[in-house]
Amino acid sequence: MMVDIHCHILAGLDDGASSLEESVEMAEMAIADGITHVVATPHSNGEYQFDPQRVRERRDELQDRVGNRLTLATGCDFHLSYENVQDIKTNIAKYTLNQKNYLLVEFADFAIPPSADDTLHQLHLLGLSPVITHPERNRLLRAQPDRLRRWLHQGCYVQITAQSLLGKWGKGTQKQVEEWLDEDIVHFFASDAHNATTRPLKLAEAREVVVQRRGESIAKALFEENPLAAFEGRALPYEPQQPDIAARAPRAGRRKRFIFF
Repeated sequence: MMVDIHCHILAGLDDGASSLEESVEMAEMAIADGITHVVATPHSNGEYQFDPQRVRERRDELQDRVGNRLTLATGCDFHLSYENVQDIKTNIAKYTLNQKNYLLVEFADFAIPPSADDTLHQLHLLGLSPVITHPERNRLLRAQPDRLRRWLHQGCYVQITAQSLLGKWGKGTQKQVEEWLDEDIVHFFASDAHNATTRPLKLAEAREVVVQRRGESIAKALFEENPLAAFEGRALPYEPQQPDIAARAPRAGRRKRFIFF
């Protein structure tokens, strides 16, 4: 059993599946890959408006086509815009995974809002558990990994794209995933699938890589147990203690490298 908490399988809502036929093809691909649960998470950003009623209708339409061979739920790829943050304060379940308490939080690949730390704190105060999606693809977070670690200390979680571990987003991104995987700061792998060809709904190959690198128990936690817990709104069974960030600071006399953006 594998659970995918992040994909764009529903047609006509964003830059994901282009038709119901492609949605069905992606669902069949997931079933063949050993995936049992999928959370459809359309974007909510400046380009795509998130309409929960349309999302549910598309989910129900696809569920009818695949029957009980795949369990489909809905969520959102939530962009930290001012409008989204204000709306979620009064409509919490509108955006969360399976209408529980985990929320996918998306940053652009080349930017992080200056108010991100405070906004993530606001989400925590609402009782939400933010899941930072594909941080390995964000150049700022790769250059400033302690920022990501601060968010983990704050109570956030990390979701990595399975294809990143396979080198599909470049060798630098793959190396970063391997480092974070070895440092125990990854809580989920997900497909972030957008179509049936270049960004497929598959997890099994990446899971095998994790088995070879970290063992079966870690792979089971990152592809099955943690995603299912998020799907059901439970505490994560695998949540490694993070080292104190201060302990990672450069020792006296060591040259510091400053990066300006």
